[in-house]
Amino acid sequence: MIATLTFLHTAPVHIETFNRLLAELAPEIPAQHIVDESLLSEARESGVTESLAKRVQQVVHDALRDGAKVVLCTCSTIGGCAELAGALRVDRAMAEAAVAMGPRILLAAALASTIGPTRDLLTAVATEHGQAIVIGELLCERAWGKFEQGDLDGYLREIAADIRRTDGCDVIVLAQASMADATKHLSDFPVPVLSSPRLGLAAAVARYRAQ
Repeated sequence: MIATLTFLHTAPVHIETFNRLLAELAPEIPAQHIVDESLLSEARESGVTESLAKRVQQVVHDALRDGAKVVLCTCSTIGGCAELAGALRVDRAMAEAAVAMGPRILLAAALASTIGPTRDLLTAVATEHGQAIVIGELLCERAWGKFEQGDLDGYLREIAADIRRTDGCDVIVLAQASMADATKHLSDFPVPVLSSPRLGLAAAVARYRAQ
């Protein structure tokens, strides 16, 4: 049985993103992708319920049973549930970096369901490191409709435009993996903008190689 790095996605668009990053960071590691859009749909409709948490954890357990050496959950909304089952959550490394960069953190999200889990993660990481942080929130409400319509460029531009209207923070975190390429429209922005895919995958690769 081939030991894979298995990705758990809630949108198929992430497959290309993480295949590209894996080819750059660790082309020798075999990948497998699991896509279950219903997990995010349920979280948006009902929140992260006990029933949903059990579903997520079952997917992770099944992947590990079927040969995954490491499972990386790329959805921040359900990442905490996946982590409890032994997966890595894609946004943890980003949260670690953000807490180290300054106390005033702006959490940008295109989906409201992602704000709570990401805020909880940032708070937990800060507590672990004995850091006091202040978290602001930016919900890019117009952007998600463009994502659902398949207008990825419009989605990213909306996010970047919303971020450009902000100030008073030390670092900005993009709560969803799908938001990562908004940084291409923010190269001249004076505040660091962190996204999760590269940092999260680097952590997963390190775990894979260490096991």
